[in-house]
Amino acid sequence: MNETHNFKAHSSYVLDLAFTSDSRTLISAGMDNLVKLWSAPDWQLLSTFEGHQNSVNSFSLSADGTVLATGSSDNTVKLWDFPTGTERITLQDRKKVVSAVQISPDGKWVGAASYGGRVAIWTLAGEGAITIAAGKKNLSALAFSPDCKTLATAGLGDDITLWSLPSGEPTGKLAGHQTAVGSLTFIQGGRYLVSRGYEETIKVWDTTNWREVKTLQVEYPGLRGLVFSGDKQTVALSLESQVQLWSWEDWRLEAELPIDTKVINGMAFSPDGRWFAAGAADRRIYIFELE
Repeated sequence: MNETHNFKAHSSYVLDLAFTSDSRTLISAGMDNLVKLWSAPDWQLLSTFEGHQNSVNSFSLSADGTVLATGSSDNTVKLWDFPTGTERITLQDRKKVVSAVQISPDGKWVGAASYGGRVAIWTLAGEGAITIAAGKKNLSALAFSPDCKTLATAGLGDDITLWSLPSGEPTGKLAGHQTAVGSLTFIQGGRYLVSRGYEETIKVWDTTNWREVKTLQVEYPGLRGLVFSGDKQTVALSLESQVQLWSWEDWRLEAELPIDTKVINGMAFSPDGRWFAAGAADRRIYIFELE
């Protein structure tokens, strides 16, 4: 498993990455307020989405690949036609940093988590559907369940909160992390929820009863990110100056990918299983060809 390319992608930190479903385009977002599209496998710049006035912290592509949602430190969410980059609409709930966005799996809603403990959910036509007051602490993660009946949110603080959709009513809390939770991912058709804590643990929750079924302790410093491969068989962890790839089923280390910078933010597997991309604080994207 070798690094095949690395290139300067943004003029500041690379914050988020994702491949399109056909694996032919890599999407990147940066602290330079831009979203960029790159062709695979030659990694040439295809287009740039301009419009945000501050860093683009998170983005989400709809399942049909026609709408891109972006969340920014300029306190807005923008919806773009994809891949043309034509801006459809700008959405704003409150004057707070938008830390995470996700388009629901059914393509009906876009959810945004913000600093100040607020979640706003709009339709893709821009109509306000649901607002959730999740407390006063900053949120950093949200995830729709595959059936779109549950929303999970987390951020500063120990708890993950569950909300019923479309009512937006709270249905429970999952306790066990310490300090903060950085990411939430539903896997196996929604049977499990995987959470990443700042105390460098990964927890697995059974969604049939919301009980914790597994805790994985990461023995390496600087856990900042977690992303699954398309088949959910491999998980990538971003650590200090490296990415580790682990077999999810038996938690076996498969590969260590060195990256010549300490802070690694965005990561993405291509759906066809050929490529892995990592974005870093040195403004570069690192491409590895998977074996």
